[in-house]
Amino acid sequence: MVARKHSKKRDAILECICSTKSHPTADWVYSQLKPQIPDLSLGTVYRNLAAFKSEGVIASVGTVDGMERYDGNTLPHPHFVCTHCNAVIDVEEIDPPQELALQVHCGSVRDCVLTFYGICNQCVSVDAQ
Repeated sequence: MVARKHSKKRDAILECICSTKSHPTADWVYSQLKPQIPDLSLGTVYRNLAAFKSEGVIASVGTVDGMERYDGNTLPHPHFVCTHCNAVIDVEEIDPPQELALQVHCGSVRDCVLTFYGICNQCVSVDAQ
């Protein structure tokens, strides 16, 4: 792992990811920071997110509606993706994936990603009205 020096932009990008539970895209991070950092480029956001991800500082939740989504919480935990509004929500009501991985006896599990897909409670409520 290469130690990178701190910069205002780099620190702001990391803070933006870590201060939200919305599992944002690079575009969202860019739109949040651009007013405060006028010379910020979308390329800088993408490069820093890729570096943070490779360093293990942030995690990728995967691609939702064609856009990679990021998580500042790198501890293993399941997610729920709404196929209606594309929200990505942390699932806290069930055992973390590493607990489920302990039940696997056919090999040594190194990683486990658990993602549920469906319609979130907000979208179900709106559709019911």
